[in-house]
Amino acid sequence: MDLDRALAEEMSRWEAAGLRRVLSPASAPRDGGDFTSNDYHGLSVHPAVIDAAREALAEGGAGGRASRLLGGGTRLEGELEELAADWLGSEAALFFPSGYQANLGLLTALAGPGDALLSDELNHSSLIDGARLSRARVRTFRHKDVEELDRLLEGAAAARRRLVVTESVFSMDGDLAPLEKMHELCEARDAWLVVDEAHAAGLLGPEGSGAWGALGRPRDSAPRLAARVITGGKALGVCGAVVCGSRALREHLLNRARQLMYTTASSPAVVAAFSASIELLRGGEIEIELPLERARALAEALDLPRPAAGIVPLVLGAEEAAMAAERELASQGFSVRAVRPPTIPPGTSRLRIVCHAYNRTADVARLAAILVDVRGRLPRALGAAPEPARVRRAPALVVAGTDSGIGKTVISALLLRTARRLGPGRYWKPVQTGDDSDTAEVARLAELPPGELPPPAFHFALPASPHEAAAAEGAAVSIDSLEGELERLRREQPDAPLLVELAGGLQVPLTPDFTQIDWLARLRLPLVLVARSGLGTLNHTLLSLEALRARHLDPLALFLVGPPHPSNRETLRRLGGVEAVLQLPELEPPGAAAFDRWLDAQDLGAVLDALAPEP
Repeated sequence: MDLDRALAEEMSRWEAAGLRRVLSPASAPRDGGDFTSNDYHGLSVHPAVIDAAREALAEGGAGGRASRLLGGGTRLEGELEELAADWLGSEAALFFPSGYQANLGLLTALAGPGDALLSDELNHSSLIDGARLSRARVRTFRHKDVEELDRLLEGAAAARRRLVVTESVFSMDGDLAPLEKMHELCEARDAWLVVDEAHAAGLLGPEGSGAWGALGRPRDSAPRLAARVITGGKALGVCGAVVCGSRALREHLLNRARQLMYTTASSPAVVAAFSASIELLRGGEIEIELPLERARALAEALDLPRPAAGIVPLVLGAEEAAMAAERELASQGFSVRAVRPPTIPPGTSRLRIVCHAYNRTADVARLAAILVDVRGRLPRALGAAPEPARVRRAPALVVAGTDSGIGKTVISALLLRTARRLGPGRYWKPVQTGDDSDTAEVARLAELPPGELPPPAFHFALPASPHEAAAAEGAAVSIDSLEGELERLRREQPDAPLLVELAGGLQVPLTPDFTQIDWLARLRLPLVLVARSGLGTLNHTLLSLEALRARHLDPLALFLVGPPHPSNRETLRRLGGVEAVLQLPELEPPGAAAFDRWLDAQDLGAVLDALAPEP
């Protein structure tokens, strides 16, 4: 009962946050009001697909009986695999009972310890889970950001194998991945591309052969395309999935993909229906372009971006708004589902509208008219505040470090001096611990009058991490207070760049469960990283850079403080992937004059750009 009580309480919290899910009856296939299902062509009820399934049931029975490696399945799997490979122009294919299993099996069989797996941040959960289970070093890149992908590939040069994983058409946003550019990067960086075509197969390309097929590239012109995954549960109207690639890949998966090896084969009816759907798409009977035409007509009526395939996302923001819109549409005969966190990021709750060949033009027009009305009424009904007026804020640059006592305060004074050469500039230490005052030290080094710089938001006597120093005084650091003070300082003098120096290293806790790097990830401010130049810097600095990039934070520059160490600097430049690696030697005496001499010999580039006030 204790477990049941705990689960019920957790579900109550989930419901209070507007995130609880419930099962509801599905729309009837080919219902004109269905804008929910992924059965884009209604093939789940096509007579040829049903007949193929019925015949397979009569011949092979209802179940798969065992895993295929233990005698389960029928001849139908092999026929499907040959048909799918020919359809997609690949050497071979392998059938899995579900798309989720196909992605898990593919990624865990291809990647492991010592490998690097680079995944788009909006990939489907099956790709995310497969990446995690692979035990490879996983890095996510910003959605469709080929520049960040390139940097991550460069940083993974030492990996045994590098895999770039993406959907072709993304399931929540309906947009298209830059497949051509990704493949070019894989060629340049000795990597391999894996593409999940779930929402493109059957909708794009010749004979519905997917987004990669739409590129029109022959097989031998894609040497770095490792695999494509085609799921049966979307445009093909069935279930299961095929992984298409080389013969060597098929044999590898057959022997290494646990999700295939230890799973009972699919029902013969499913396999036969899958083949029948492919044949319909290839035979010209299906008007492949209709779902895309419906989606583009709806998007145009709603003044939304032109969709890449059949999905039109209408972002409403709040969970309550998305759920209210779903209920309103249901009351008028339309099945459209709201999508909320954790499926998507907070603040982006939306209606995920899926257009089908069987949605009539009149259905689309009526849905668009209702949505225009609903979208206009919802913000007022929910009491949403009007769009705030634009407020000018001072640029802020964070000075972060790999550790304590490495020279962050000196670099902060140096950068403050840089800002002061251009105009006004300020420094702020959010949390100070111990008897020292970094604020006073920065003012001294930059030769500013005492008291000119704002004081820390929190100051604790114990020289320890902020969370421990605060606890020693029966206090706590408030993240909301820190952010409120940061906002006040930036608004107070919008023309004065603000240098923000953290306390200790990136992973130092501000509170018992919230570190400085967590705060950086939330703030999304430009930053520089400070490290010692000598012995011990390689490990600490590379780990710090890795932690930052795992959160999509790229330092504008890396400052090495102390006696010059050319080998360390070159190693960090090569492995760290930071464009500007700057060496600050010991200055005697440190101060404004020495700073100026050093600055005159440097090109700070992006750092100076970050300190420029808004127009």
